[in-house]
Amino acid sequence: MKNTKGKHRRRKLMRAKTCRLCENQIYNIDFKDVDLLKRYQTEGGRILTRHITGNCFKHQKLLAAAVKRARVMGLVL
Repeated sequence: MKNTKGKHRRRKLMRAKTCRLCENQIYNIDFKDVDLLKRYQTEGGRILTRHITGNCFKHQKLLAAAVKRARVMGLVL
């Protein structure tokens, strides 16, 4: 008999991520809102992806533009 132990792993069911910005009805992202921007960045200052944050396409684009503006102004890394 073959050893089948470990072949049938169960996948962890992930619930669908929803855009927190859509839920809170945030329609524009201000680059001066440093607390919001830091939530969507790593400690090194890189912008987290949609896959990780669960943002929709529209809000991810707005967020990326706001982070880039804040970097130029020196508000975030």
